[in-house]
Amino acid sequence: MSQKNTEARRSARDRMQEERAAQEAKARRMRQFGIIGTVLAVLVVAVVVGVLVMNHKSSSYSATDAPKGTVGTNNLVIPVGADAAPSTLTVYEDPRCPACGEFETSFHGTVNKLLSEGRIKVQYHVVSFIDRHDQGSGSKNAANALACAQNIGKFHNFHDVIYANQPDETDDAWADKGKLITLAKQVPGLDTPAFESCVNGNSFGSWVTAVQTDFDKSGFSSTPTILLNGTSAYPTFKNEQISEANLVKWVDAANKGKTPAVLTPASAAALASPTAGNTKP
Repeated sequence: MSQKNTEARRSARDRMQEERAAQEAKARRMRQFGIIGTVLAVLVVAVVVGVLVMNHKSSSYSATDAPKGTVGTNNLVIPVGADAAPSTLTVYEDPRCPACGEFETSFHGTVNKLLSEGRIKVQYHVVSFIDRHDQGSGSKNAANALACAQNIGKFHNFHDVIYANQPDETDDAWADKGKLITLAKQVPGLDTPAFESCVNGNSFGSWVTAVQTDFDKSGFSSTPTILLNGTSAYPTFKNEQISEANLVKWVDAANKGKTPAVLTPASAAALASPTAGNTKP
C-alpha cells in the first residue's frame, strides 16, 4: 500500500475518532439537559400526560408493524447475509451520523466482501437520535425509507446508496422525502409506487421509534457502534485499532475451524451492488 493511501486511511480513522468523541460529548451534554428537563417536566406534568394520551395510538408499536424479514426481539434488527455465517457484525448507525458515513466509506467494501463470502452476517440497528439532538426529521425519514427498502428486499443496496450520498450532519436534507425517493432510483427495482407511498406515508414510523427506544436502553450512546460477535470492534477490538486489514484478520481468527456459509441465490442477489454512482453534490 502506498504512503498516500496509508495516510488517507489514517486520516479517515482520525476523523471517525474525532467525530465519535464529539458525539459522546454531545451525549453528555444532552444527559445534563435531561436533568433540567426532568425538573421542568414536573411543573407541567398534567400537560405531558395529556399529550401522551392523545399520541398513544400513533406511538404504539408491535412486532407486526416491522418490515418483512426483520429479526430479534420485537423485530427491530435488519439482517444481511447468510444466517449460517460463523461470525456476526452488529452495527448501530444513524443515517445522518457523519462518523457512520466515514465508517461506511472506509469499510463497506470489506464488509460486503466478507458478506458475499459467507464469512459474516451483519445485523443493522437503524437509529435516529440525531434528529433529537440537532433538530429535524432527516434521520427518521431515512430510517423509514430504509425500512421501506427492507420490506421489499432492497435494504442492503439502498443502505450503501444512502451513505454514499449522505449530506452534512447540520444539513437536514432528508427532511425532504423526495430526495430519498430520488436516491432510490440508483437501486434497480426499488423506485416503485409502493416504495414511494411507504416513504411519503411514513409507513414504518412506529418501528423507527421503537428501534431508537431500544438504542436508548442499550447502554450505547454514540454511533457507529460496531460489535464483532458481541465485542466492541470500533474503534478498537482487543486493544487493536480498527482497519480494513484488521477487520479481516479478526474475522478470520473468530472463524478459525468454522465453515463459511453458502449464500442462497436470494441472499446473493440482495448483496449485488447498485449500478448507479454517487450523486452527492
